Amino acid sequence: MSRTTAGKTVAILATLTVAVAPAVTHPAAARARSPLPCPAGSAKPTVVLVHGAWADASSWNGEVDALRKAGYTARAIGNPLRNLDSDAATVAAFLKTVSGPVVLVGHSYGGSVITNAAADAPNVKALVYVDAAAPDTGETTAQLSGSGSALGGAPDTLYDKASYANAPVGASDLYLKRDAFVRSFASDLPRDVAERLWATQRAASTAAFQTPSRAAAWKKIPSWYFASTGDKIITIESQLSMAKRAGSKVTKFAGGSHLTLVSHPEAVTPVIGAAVCSVKGD
Repeated sequence: MSRTTAGKTVAILATLTVAVAPAVTHPAAARARSPLPCPAGSAKPTVVLVHGAWADASSWNGEVDALRKAGYTARAIGNPLRNLDSDAATVAAFLKTVSGPVVLVGHSYGGSVITNAAADAPNVKALVYVDAAAPDTGETTAQLSGSGSALGGAPDTLYDKASYANAPVGASDLYLKRDAFVRSFASDLPRDVAERLWATQRAASTAAFQTPSRAAAWKKIPSWYFASTGDKIITIESQLSMAKRAGSKVTKFAGGSHLTLVSHPEAVTPVIGAAVCSVKGD
């Protein structure tokens, strides 16, 4: 996710029509429209949530709590952040342990992972993208941040790089620098919270961002997309373009950040709920 990908990103976005969906202007509005619990006749799918880079499964704590209180099983699982192929295979292996239908949710790079993991998972009945990448076959996550993304800056101002065991040739771990994390990644969170999340971030391999997607599950599985206008990591223009291409049902959230799932779970959860309620019982 550097300047070298900017040209490719602009080219991709130029081929897509941006969908302007009605904005959810206040978290309370989204909360008031929550469909959970679903009407009688709906199935009760398991919700599997996949985090993105520089985060972990705790990113979904607010959504997991809300889903459980509504009577649904929610599982936030670890994303290895090593390589798109192996990360997707890890998630796909977990999906095989789940009996019954699944709603698969991804944030950020986790969107690329679910796009691939769901391709051969017949129990996945709906996809939900939360400020996430939704690549087509052959695209990398690095190509999808959008023109003007904070990740388009000079790499030495954005990342601390480290080697790791058994890394592919040329690959390294990336940690977001404190300023980039606080000002761009978690920009709508209180500074003390943002700094704690920076201090506990999980590194992501450069290989994860540079691996081309092998599948595009959104071509055959219905999808929902939650897009934050305040996201500085994946721009709103890029998010809406990917959502339009996927035919997703879009919720455009006014404000937020790349971590709206942490700052406003009450706005994100109803979108997941809409996907849950779309899954019909036998």
